[in-house]
Amino acid sequence: MKKIFGTKQLAKAEFGSTIELGAYGERLAIDHIKKQGYRIVATNYTAPLGLSRNGRIITGEIDIIAYDADGILCFIEVKTRSSQEFAAPQTAVDRRKQRQIIRTSRIYRRVLQLGGEAFRFDVVSVLLASATPEVTILQSYFSEARFEHSNWLRGY
Repeated sequence: MKKIFGTKQLAKAEFGSTIELGAYGERLAIDHIKKQGYRIVATNYTAPLGLSRNGRIITGEIDIIAYDADGILCFIEVKTRSSQEFAAPQTAVDRRKQRQIIRTSRIYRRVLQLGGEAFRFDVVSVLLASATPEVTILQSYFSEARFEHSNWLRGY
């Protein structure tokens, strides 16, 4: 009987875990954006966002924070997939993930007093379907404008 593997099973078979797959993708993304003139400021930046209903601390994480060649501050989410059989990697950056990144970026900018500085939200898509990884920068993939009418942004 032939067993058909989904994306997560393939990733685990080749990398041991999806965490290892993601770490590999982040290394490829960093190398790629450096070649494009980005200057890395931080990787895997984590900040507390608040408390859950049961009192547990909720944290937010941004994979890469960097300045692009034009000096714009970029908050970058990296998504790595071993195939796009089901969907492209960037489709995993859904509304919930976007909100989490926006909230975390606001804390970062507030802590470092970067309120007036230009910024954007990018996604780096890493696809490992062939022998040569395909790394794509999707600049301004989302923005805060989509969430401005929401109550949850007030206070951040």
